[in-house]
Amino acid sequence: MKPVRLPASATRALPRWGLFALCLLYILPGLIGRDPWKNEDAAGFGIMWTMAHGVWQDWLMPNIVGLPMTQDGPLTFWIGAVCIKLFGWALGEPIAARIGTIAFFLIGALSVWYAAYLLGRRNEAQPLRLAFGGQPEAKDYGRTLADGALLIYLGCLGLLAHSHTTSAAALNVSMVGFSLYAAARYFENYSLRAAMVLGLALGLLALSRNWITPVALWLGLATFGLMRRDGALKQLLLATLPTALLVGASWWLALHFAQSREPETIADWLAASQRQIGLPTIETIKFFIVNGIWFAWPAWPYALWAVYAWRKQSMALHIALPFVFCNVLAVLMVLNPQSAEHILLPLLPALAILAAFGLPTMKRGAINAVDWFSVMTMSAVAAFIWLGWIAKQTGWPEQLAKNAFKLAPGFKPEFNLLAVIVAVLASVGWVWLVHWRIARRPSVLWRAVVLSSGGVILCWLLLMTLWLPWGNYVRSYVTVADQLELKLPKNMDCVESNVGPAQRASFAYFGHVRFAPAGKQCDFLLLQDSNRKKNDARLIHRSGQQWRLLWEGRRPADRDERFRLYQRVD
Repeated sequence: MKPVRLPASATRALPRWGLFALCLLYILPGLIGRDPWKNEDAAGFGIMWTMAHGVWQDWLMPNIVGLPMTQDGPLTFWIGAVCIKLFGWALGEPIAARIGTIAFFLIGALSVWYAAYLLGRRNEAQPLRLAFGGQPEAKDYGRTLADGALLIYLGCLGLLAHSHTTSAAALNVSMVGFSLYAAARYFENYSLRAAMVLGLALGLLALSRNWITPVALWLGLATFGLMRRDGALKQLLLATLPTALLVGASWWLALHFAQSREPETIADWLAASQRQIGLPTIETIKFFIVNGIWFAWPAWPYALWAVYAWRKQSMALHIALPFVFCNVLAVLMVLNPQSAEHILLPLLPALAILAAFGLPTMKRGAINAVDWFSVMTMSAVAAFIWLGWIAKQTGWPEQLAKNAFKLAPGFKPEFNLLAVIVAVLASVGWVWLVHWRIARRPSVLWRAVVLSSGGVILCWLLLMTLWLPWGNYVRSYVTVADQLELKLPKNMDCVESNVGPAQRASFAYFGHVRFAPAGKQCDFLLLQDSNRKKNDARLIHRSGQQWRLLWEGRRPADRDERFRLYQRVD
């Protein structure tokens, strides 16, 4: 027997304009007025900027002004570079690159919504018919579940930071969501067109990051199709697989026909993909469990409950399909020897959809417990953000102010009236939302997750308005790049360097540093090392030559990282 018994009044859907506004409130803060931050955000922007201002070889062989960057597929950077070409003159190049980031997020959000809608309107997913009628229509029920899935997706803590970066991770999670939508469409009627769209999604997924994930997903879907014994496997073999191979190989074909360094570039990409597969260890399992608990909150409790509640209908498509995605991706994460948060991202779309089917079966007490946890936690975090900002502006409370400036020595607080107004309006909106949820106690399905997603959006918006200048000061290389630019002669030819990808991108864009191609000798040398080393390096010998120290600097918030600029002594 189905575990769902529901009246039509519980399937009142959110208005489309409300969902769209919620998505914009989620994605726009943190993309406007922010410098490229260290690590993958600045590195991703550097690849896009190099493509946009480089030659055609830069488009085929991703690099940051000469530093090869082939560990990820090129699709993310192609799109960002096109956005820079089209809109950089009007918006500024960092913001123009993030137009692609906005598009990636919207693709992922729409994919989650439509996949949940397709699965939710199926007959086996419908609630039991009530004795005197009044049960919801299939489309209304599917749309309400889709609203819930989207709210859960937006509420996932792990999605927040990574969806706002100019990195391959932002597109990769959206392509997983699109692949899940395409799979739901295919298993609905097994049409050739749907099978080819699924192949396109898997091929684009390969170009977004690596070939491991799409191959594993195809194998999981093929196994699932074989278990269904209804002809699902045929088109997966005859249409999905060839389409995925053709799309995924398009980069290699372009390199081959362009007669570029195809073997080296593809070999580096394949090697980077292969490094993401290894034997499971205690460390990888521990990382997956410990980080997954907060990364996938609040999706995983609802998803686990959905699997339990629908255990007697476990082969029903609305449970089995997202469950296949979750299992395949979870296995890949346990097998991945890298301990990086972004490897958990692909799990979120399937978890959000699976969690949505747990909403109709949740007990009122459990829903209220999650609500109160969200209210207490998010309200406390928002209050702390406000209190920290007040301390930063006024010096009170003294200890909070001291800690804020300790993390960013030399930072001078800025007062932005527009940012404060937006933060106040967001806080008022949160109070209204909590009051609406507690006072009216609506019976709609998505009531259980609206506070979770609303609280996440509130806290992120407060951080990206009140604390954005502080964040730029702490996490960007703009100040260091400006200092470096002042020390370099205007007519200098090139600079040799060992700096990392994020630093190279920031110095090239903000400091106008012309980095040397591999193997070229220059009169200037920029070295990155640890500030904890107290060695006297005013004169060094490198490659049989003597170099004299011109400048030494670092980001004020980083006690370890240090940069030194040398000039060759004739």
